[in-house]
Amino acid sequence: MHLAYPAVLAALLFCTGLYGVLARRNAILVLMSVELMLNAVNLNLVAFDVWLRDTLHAGQALTLFVIAVAAAEIGIGLAIVLMVYRDRGTSDVDRLRDSVESDATDAAAAESLEAESVEAGAAVPAKKAEATA
Repeated sequence: MHLAYPAVLAALLFCTGLYGVLARRNAILVLMSVELMLNAVNLNLVAFDVWLRDTLHAGQALTLFVIAVAAAEIGIGLAIVLMVYRDRGTSDVDRLRDSVESDATDAAAAESLEAESVEAGAAVPAKKAEATA
């Protein structure tokens, strides 16, 4: 079998996964797309390992390592998505990004109001001291 067949299939899988990461709004579908991309890489690793006839089978060993890392990534990723869903009530990536940006702007606005009130509070006693003198 030629190397071109699995390489083309891996490229199609990777492009499909990349489209899923860029176009999807649901965090779980984004994680599934990342897994699709990792499987495309695994397919390339095994295909090149067979094509090069490596005696150490480094491609297959690296594939097992990638599978283990992908399993850990999915476990942690799903735990994070579930915690965010429980906290915010949605797993929509755009809404989560907007809420983080609005929280940051709300915090910055609160800090600026606090700084203005401190400056105004310092100026008021000075004006009172001038008025009594």
